[in-house]
Amino acid sequence: MKSDSEKKLETRNIKPTAMRELVLKVLSEQTAAISLSDLEQKFEKADKVTLYRTLKTFEENKLIHSIDDGTGSVKYALCKDSCLCNPNELHVHFLCTKCLHTYCLNDLPIPAINLPDNFVLETINMVVKGKCHNCK
Repeated sequence: MKSDSEKKLETRNIKPTAMRELVLKVLSEQTAAISLSDLEQKFEKADKVTLYRTLKTFEENKLIHSIDDGTGSVKYALCKDSCLCNPNELHVHFLCTKCLHTYCLNDLPIPAINLPDNFVLETINMVVKGKCHNCK
């Protein structure tokens, strides 16, 4: 019988491996987005390159999305099961200026952007900064 993580990976056309399942488990336990270096600290013997490749595979298959929150370290968070990361599905992110945690605000869509003719929207990154519920 397949585990939930195996099913989730296969739904996104990702071949389940032990490392991918472990990374998915760690990501699913997070309340805030996580950086590669933070993820690396959760694994004693994992190779940084393997973790990076796992994150890139997850991102390419829209299991996770990356967030450039302006801290100089890209962070990663799980996508909703139905998400395809189309511009109309993107949401606002919140960076706490005190603890530096980045949160997905899934219920706050990014406002529509009306681009000039001959411009094509591919992605949007909107980060709101302030103090989170733990730091206020």
